[in-house]
Amino acid sequence: MHFTKMEALGNDFVVVDALRQRPHLPAEAVRALADRRRGIGFDQLLLAEPPAHLGADVRYRIFNADGSEVEHCGNGVRCLARFLHDSGLAPGPRLRIETEGRITETRLEDDGQVAVDMGAPALEPGRIPLRAAERAAAYRLATSRGEQEIAAVSMGNPHAVLRVDAVDTAPVAQLGPEIERHPRFPNGVNVGFMERVERGRIRLRVFERGVGETPACGTGACAAVVAGRLAGRLDATVAVELTGGTLVVHWPGEGRAVWMTGPARTVFRGEVELPGPAGR
Repeated sequence: MHFTKMEALGNDFVVVDALRQRPHLPAEAVRALADRRRGIGFDQLLLAEPPAHLGADVRYRIFNADGSEVEHCGNGVRCLARFLHDSGLAPGPRLRIETEGRITETRLEDDGQVAVDMGAPALEPGRIPLRAAERAAAYRLATSRGEQEIAAVSMGNPHAVLRVDAVDTAPVAQLGPEIERHPRFPNGVNVGFMERVERGRIRLRVFERGVGETPACGTGACAAVVAGRLAGRLDATVAVELTGGTLVVHWPGEGRAVWMTGPARTVFRGEVELPGPAGR
């Protein structure tokens, strides 16, 4: 199987072209490839396939390092767009990429960064999904460290956002895995720890569902800005400072799409022998 290793703000991916090859990638193969000592190593594997939706240029699927398939990844879709442009598979600077249940538009900027239309956030509990009687500005979760107040947002995947005084001392390692598997989130949840610096700037750490803490999370950055905007604490355009670097997120308000802009780059290309039938 030919693959391309890519990264976006330190969030690393293996991108697999399933347009010109037909790899066999069951969950156990994904887990083996994700092993950072005995495989390639990555946070997520991205699979580019022929689109099923009329009008889409490509379909992509996202697999976590543990082999589970997830709905969306903001850093991943930027890497996929960059890969398609660099591989000569993009029809132009704009792409329509089919993800689980939606079409995501991307635009290659003149400076090489990639802007992504992340769609409008889902805020109703049933669409996140979150077990709650009705939508609220904040929800309270019982945890081993006491009751925690969160905002809940779906950016195509579920996010819980906690406001903290300082991300450097936030209990990410303790609360991240606990909230990720909290019974009120039936599909699990990504957990963001957000520090507001000023109205146009926040700092963020994200504990990703099925992965753990990562240097950057695009959908997490979008969810944090949405949560901060709904609380009246942020402007429409916000620089989101993550461990791996900075993303710019723009959200005009409810019912409107979130746009995210940031870098994506190729690290190396290679090939790997897969167990079982590979097919071509």
